[in-house]
Parts: sequence; C-alpha cells; structure tokens
Amino acid sequence: MVINNKRTFFKIVALSAMAVLTACNSTDFFNEYQSLPDGWKKSEPLVFDFESLDTITKHNAYLNIRTTNEYPYSNLFVIIKMFPPEGTPTVDTLQYQMANPDGKMLGTGFTDIKEHKLFWRENITFKKQGIYKIEVEHAIRKLNELKGDEVLKGVSEIGLQVQ
Repeated sequence: MVINNKRTFFKIVALSAMAVLTACNSTDFFNEYQSLPDGWKKSEPLVFDFESLDTITKHNAYLNIRTTNEYPYSNLFVIIKMFPPEGTPTVDTLQYQMANPDGKMLGTGFTDIKEHKLFWRENITFKKQGIYKIEVEHAIRKLNELKGDEVLKGVSEIGLQVQ
C-alpha cells in the first residue's frame, strides 16, 4: 500500500495508536466503538449491549467520541438511555463542551481527529444480572430551530467505555 499524502499517513498512524492504547486497557469492563462513515444520524440511535453478572462492583462510564475538523459546534447534546434486564429504563440528557471559545477543538490527538472522553456516570452499579442495552443519540439543533440536525457531521466514531 502506497500512501501519497502526509495527512492520510498521520491519520492512519494516529488511529492505529489509539486502537492499540484503548485495546490494552485492562481496567475496562466494557469498551466498544461504532464507526459513523456518513455522520451521526439522529434517526438511528447507537446501541451497545453488554452482560453484567456482578451486582456489587462500582464502575465509571464514559462516552468516547472521535471528531474531525468538520464538527460544526462548540458543544454536544446527547441523550443516553439505559435499559436494564428488568425494570424501568433511565434517561440522561447531557451537554458537553467540545471546543474552546476560539473554536479550537478540545480532546486529545495530534491530527485533525480528536478523541473526547466524556464522563457519563460515576460509581454506577448494575443492580440486576443480565443484558444491559444502552442507546445513544445526539440532540443537536441550530439556534432558534426546533427540529434537530438530521445528520451531525464531523463525528467519525462513538464508543461506550465502562471501567
């Protein structure tokens, strides 16, 4: 494979390094990413499923988001729904700052791809044994508009990490 573009080369190196670093984290109870090649579609919530057998251990949960320079906003609104094996689902509506006031994207990374580790829940316990389903959708809309953005550009991957 011949890479003719330095920018493409650095993107490949950065993504490979991030994949290696996240794969080697032994404190993760669950860590999964989903790719969004055409942007983050509001009509298609991302779904993460995992099984919990431990009803005592406390975990910290994060939403990991990879953005490019095409991300048009300084913040991000998300709705996270957690469906336990039995009982009532919980819903969190959260706002995260994604850029400084000068427009420079926050997060880590050396190229135009930034990784944002966004805190979702602290000391969470999964009180019932079984399969948990997490749905994540964005709730971005332009100022003074009721209808949200159908496709959020500049988001390349979304991950759920439970440590």
